[in-house]
Amino acid sequence: EPFVTIKLGMFTMPFHHPDRDYGALLAEDQEAIVLADRLGFSEAFVGEHFSSFSERITSPLMFFASIINRTKQIRFGTGVLNLPQSHPVTVAAHAAMFDQLCQGRFIMGIGPGGLVSDLEIFDIGQAELRPQMVIESIETVLKLWAQDPPYEIDGRFWKISLKSGIWPEFKVGYVPRPYQRPHPPIALSLLTPNSNSATTAGERGWIPVSGQFFHRRYLRGHWEKYVEGCERAGRRPDPSIWRVSRSVLVTESDGEAEEYLADPGNGLSFYYQFFHHSFSKGRKALFMLKPDLIVPDEDVTVDMIKRALVIAGSPRRVLEQLVALREETGHFGTLLMGGHDWDRPEMWRRSMELLATQVMPKFSQHAETPRA
Repeated sequence: EPFVTIKLGMFTMPFHHPDRDYGALLAEDQEAIVLADRLGFSEAFVGEHFSSFSERITSPLMFFASIINRTKQIRFGTGVLNLPQSHPVTVAAHAAMFDQLCQGRFIMGIGPGGLVSDLEIFDIGQAELRPQMVIESIETVLKLWAQDPPYEIDGRFWKISLKSGIWPEFKVGYVPRPYQRPHPPIALSLLTPNSNSATTAGERGWIPVSGQFFHRRYLRGHWEKYVEGCERAGRRPDPSIWRVSRSVLVTESDGEAEEYLADPGNGLSFYYQFFHHSFSKGRKALFMLKPDLIVPDEDVTVDMIKRALVIAGSPRRVLEQLVALREETGHFGTLLMGGHDWDRPEMWRRSMELLATQVMPKFSQHAETPRA
């Protein structure tokens, strides 16, 4: 049979209003993933940001470790570990320990980092070097996991040498290994149109994860670049490995979703205010968010972005939009629901329930029906 059931996962930065209490928002994020696990979500990706009050999970691994025992089956994905900002030995040691703690429920999402303040505070250097740092770092991590000391890894960005401080009888000098052998699955987050990262993922057999904070017209390009990478490596591209993230709000009626979307003061509006700011100031990439490319930059409003990027409405209406999305992008294996600030906790919890119980079974059924 040509298609497999589409799985439901979650991707969250997580983004909150910066005035909120730190402990309260961490508790909310924990609750969201515990609920996702209970509803049968297959995986959850959580971001890593060191210097922001609106994205305050500084260590996704530490955060996930706090809920391993409160969840049964959900897999924990880093979305992502920003490799240029950490020493590869730190990455290898922390990731191995976490994979052991959760007994292999770990998906190792990696990336170059993108938060403007993190890049400055860590003094990472030129933007074009960051993708190269990602490759060098992960290759170093995999080498550390694959061999016993002595370690002699002469990289361009990190030079690692461990030759004399090795006591074999105590295994001193040995970097810990993960639970999953040879290593946890590696995922790469994709953002820019015609992303080179997508090609890299295809070449290396890594999982492509397309983010939610850009217009769906760029999704197809991610898949095409991934396929290019697969073909270069002689690998057959399997669309079921592709994760596609979108912001989804499911309400009992279309009217309820419309009423929430229309409010310029809610959490979702604040979220898109952030991206409007980020993409016009830092990235100069407002085109990523426009409903239509002919709209001039100065005419782009938060409301316009929100309506172009959010899939919202009753279960029936959301199903129609997901089916249309899949018609446009082609098949993908996992829909990652974007996690948002629970400014209306009951509504957001109910949205997850409706998505998992009413929308996804029908969406999967539709995906399994071979197209004429």
